[in-house]
Amino acid sequence: MQALATKFKQVSYLWDDAQAASMAGDEVALLVYRSNLLGADLRLTNYGGGNTSCKVMAKDPLTGLDTEVMWVKGSGGDLGTMKRNGLAALYVDRLNSLKSRYRGLAHEDEMVELFNHCIYDLASKAPSIDTPLHGFLPFKHIDHLHPDAAIAIAAAKDGKKITQELFNGSIGWVEWQKPGFDLGLQLRQCLDENPGIRGIMLGSHGLFTWGDTAYECYINTLEVIERCADFIQDAQAKLPANFGGAKMESLPQEQRLDRAADLAPILRGFCSSDVQMIGHFTDDPRVLEFINSNDLDRLAPMGTSCPDHFLRTKISPLVLDLAIDEDLSNVAAVKLKLAPQFEAYRNMYAEYYNSCKHPNSPAMRDANPVIILYRGVGMFSFAKDKQTARVASEFYLNAINVMRGAEAISSYTALPRQEAFNIEYWLLEEAKLQRMPKPKALTGRIALVTGSAGGIGKAIAKKFANEGACVIINDNDNGRLENASEEFKTQYGKDVYTAVLLDVTNLAGIQNAFKAGALAFGGIDIVVNCAGLSISKPIEEHTEKDWDILYDVLVKGQFFVTQSAVTIMRKQELGGDIVNIVSKNALVSGPNNAGYGSAKAAQIHLNRLNAAELGKDHIRVNVVNPDAVISDSKIWAGAWAEGRAKAYGITVAELPAYYAKRTLLNEIILPEDIANACFAITGGLLNKSTGNVINVDGGVAAAFLR
Repeated sequence: MQALATKFKQVSYLWDDAQAASMAGDEVALLVYRSNLLGADLRLTNYGGGNTSCKVMAKDPLTGLDTEVMWVKGSGGDLGTMKRNGLAALYVDRLNSLKSRYRGLAHEDEMVELFNHCIYDLASKAPSIDTPLHGFLPFKHIDHLHPDAAIAIAAAKDGKKITQELFNGSIGWVEWQKPGFDLGLQLRQCLDENPGIRGIMLGSHGLFTWGDTAYECYINTLEVIERCADFIQDAQAKLPANFGGAKMESLPQEQRLDRAADLAPILRGFCSSDVQMIGHFTDDPRVLEFINSNDLDRLAPMGTSCPDHFLRTKISPLVLDLAIDEDLSNVAAVKLKLAPQFEAYRNMYAEYYNSCKHPNSPAMRDANPVIILYRGVGMFSFAKDKQTARVASEFYLNAINVMRGAEAISSYTALPRQEAFNIEYWLLEEAKLQRMPKPKALTGRIALVTGSAGGIGKAIAKKFANEGACVIINDNDNGRLENASEEFKTQYGKDVYTAVLLDVTNLAGIQNAFKAGALAFGGIDIVVNCAGLSISKPIEEHTEKDWDILYDVLVKGQFFVTQSAVTIMRKQELGGDIVNIVSKNALVSGPNNAGYGSAKAAQIHLNRLNAAELGKDHIRVNVVNPDAVISDSKIWAGAWAEGRAKAYGITVAELPAYYAKRTLLNEIILPEDIANACFAITGGLLNKSTGNVINVDGGVAAAFLR
């Protein structure tokens, strides 16, 4: 295997003979295995792109006779992560019988309904529009991928000629055609007219390859793509520079990241004029080469070629007319400069829609850009959630690779706008969008919860993540933060959270945490000031150090975290929520509690002051007052529990029951109870409420507000 692996330089050879041998005799398992390997290499196909299939003999459950069944990636799946339940299984003979029902291109969409009558495995995934492309070819194993190198040839002005010469006729060519039944027929016609070919190039679209076994198909696919990539690399080596050479240089990386973090919330605000968006930023060297080049202004407006690319990225990006040394601290001036650029983009998109629409086209969708390019700095992408924004960025990077390759071997050609529209506003695509789950209450929202590596803070961050938010988890304890980060990664995946070390007494650290949030997600919508500590001592034992740390963490920390959040929220102009986790002790006098209780009282009044000041910005500021939340609490693990137990004349072990018995509801308060209160405030039902205090203490009459 190692010797064969060294054969490939442009693609990743990942096949493991031992692992494949464990699946011997199970062609469907080998199909899933092959698909996962192909999907693991983004040079071969991107998230959700491409499809694979295999044909096997199986018993017809009605007749008991052997029949040929095709297993193919189902609608909406992803090759890299697909499992067996992501496949559709169909009778091959029934698929072929649909040819007699086909009434031509004008009736293309009605064929998709008929695929359901060909289903063999009733538990399988819904068949995709590409099903006939696999079904009408006679091969046992088939790959349809969108490799950058192959699409670069497919999108080149003379791609057909290049394909013929490069492969000496062993790869066929089919001109651009929207995926569907007719394209399946054209693939079969190409094969019939060119017997013995090892694959077919689809103009502007991608590549079909095949084999008699899963392994032969895999190797054939890699060899064809490797040949395409070698050809492009050789052509690029002869060029003085890609994309006509550099027009300007990038800023140093740290400056790029600083500017991206400063600008991202402003861009997010513009992009969220219709639906609140989540952002993604990259300064990948390949992106910088493209956006700094002489050819950027020529190539960017042309749009992409592969339909999978522009479905994710829109017809073309917005290239910012913004100097690399623009004073981003003058937010009003920056917005004044950017506003007409966004308006021009929206007008361009509306003109594209109106000039291409059909009588039955779906209504125009959000006209804001998905991809935004900032020369010398990098690429931003904005979408309904982080994964979609990140994947859009990856797809546009694929498009850049395609343009670079096509320009090296010939000249790049984009898909005609009408063809692009016919894909983007295809009724079948619209139906797929309509079937998607409704957004959760916090979808499109970004939350920073201080002290979120444990206890109440972690419970709040998890609740927000469960309700669709992206979260910035943090702690001043690196070990505790690493453990929480692993927990969030396992439970939610990389697109839901980012982790940053944060000491709320350090202003530079606070600003760095918000910078991390802006780079990861584009800004901030919700801040929960939850970080805290407790010191319980009689007044005569309280030290100046005790007093200072209490007020630094609880009061100054709350103030400066809120201040940094407001700066970003005002850039976005999307409003926001500040929630301060205070305490029953802000309202109730108790023994041995002068420092902690007075700091909590300061927090609650600071909340009132901020609520009064920030209402004009539609930033809501509210308090949740817990009491005696002992579970997973760093506070209760230390001397605080001993101090409170001593004050009440009981043992530490008796504290939970003691606190529960003194409440009106006789309830123990858990971190999840506080998290639920935070969600109640931020989830939309209380979006006209500010300056309030919600007690979550089981009912302590002395803490009732009067």
